[in-house]
Amino acid sequence: METHRELSKKVADSRTEQSQIIMPGHINGMGRLFGGQMMEWIDVVAGVTARRHSNCDVTTAAVDQLLFEAPAYVNDTLILIGEVTYVGNSSMEVRVDSFVESLKGNRKMVNRAYLVMVAIGQDGKPTRVPRLELITKEEQLEWLDGQKRHKLRQQRRREQY
Repeated sequence: METHRELSKKVADSRTEQSQIIMPGHINGMGRLFGGQMMEWIDVVAGVTARRHSNCDVTTAAVDQLLFEAPAYVNDTLILIGEVTYVGNSSMEVRVDSFVESLKGNRKMVNRAYLVMVAIGQDGKPTRVPRLELITKEEQLEWLDGQKRHKLRQQRRREQY
């Protein structure tokens, strides 16, 4: 595994925000945003966030959690926000929160997802990522939760679950 020059980065250094207007082609048979479309946008935001943190290409290793909390409809403005919450040696956990934003700017959460992204070096193999500098209490709590999710993922892999 090649080493990375940069020792650490702040959560804010890689924060990513994407906006979409939901169009008729994004809708399922129930008249709501198609879950697969939402998942594609989430994966892109997580990928950009992880690339910004690692300064290299990344691949999606796992979608750990994907919770649909509310629907979104045609002409809604969808805001997706990605942040690195936890890092390992070559992996990064990225939380992507998705909101419907009203024309007045109010936001209602519609989805939260956690993805595991792996940094890929120029040799095509996993490469070390910068440590994560935790500034706020929220970032510290998210890190602790990320550690728990990491351990659960490891346990599931061992148990082939």
